[in-house]
Amino acid sequence: MEAIILAGGAGTRLRSLVKDVPKPMADINGKPFICYLLDYLAAYDVKKILLSVGYKYEAIKDYFGVQYKNMNIKYVIEDKPLGTGGALKKALMAAEGEEFMVLNGDTFFNIDLRKMIDFHHAEDSILTIAVKPMHDFDRYGAVNIKDSRVVGFEEKTFKRCGYINGGVYAMKKTISGFFDPDKDAFSFEVDFLHKKINNIRPFAFISDDYFIDIGMPDDYKKAQEELGPISKGVRR
Repeated sequence: MEAIILAGGAGTRLRSLVKDVPKPMADINGKPFICYLLDYLAAYDVKKILLSVGYKYEAIKDYFGVQYKNMNIKYVIEDKPLGTGGALKKALMAAEGEEFMVLNGDTFFNIDLRKMIDFHHAEDSILTIAVKPMHDFDRYGAVNIKDSRVVGFEEKTFKRCGYINGGVYAMKKTISGFFDPDKDAFSFEVDFLHKKINNIRPFAFISDDYFIDIGMPDDYKKAQEELGPISKGVRR
């Protein structure tokens, strides 16, 4: 299976700590954050990576080239900001297979990827979203689930408990048929998932494994302490 990593983020909220590189290249204990994602995918024998890149993408391309460990890397370059949806739409056009894992380039969710793929296949799902149960949160919107299906999304507000979108997806290429052909720049989450949920009827793969989003300074600092030990425990 191919994996697409959405790595075009500029990381404006991290500028006080991370300068002159795209957010996925933010240093975590001596190596770029995106290395942890690639190591995670390599542990599951993923062989093909599509890196969707934009802001200062040369830093990523110069660092990784066209191969990392046993994985071949191809780049899909945004000439202008496309948002997560536009970036995914362009990446799917460049992808070779019919099914993909998609990961956000600024989050790490240590799910059992094999179990997620098995669940995705068992449900014959066009889209499966990895979700994490959370308590006392207001930074993320909530995902509503019924009978393993995602049935709605809630805006960011304080919740005692709920599920959040963990930024890992299993999807079929046929999902591109639901994209607006006249729209190139859009948010995959807000402009697509929220509006097309009844058409796509995605499934939810629930996991309480380790999750971190480095988009905020406090969590970026937290990642410095936690990601090293966590990444050593990635399943193989």
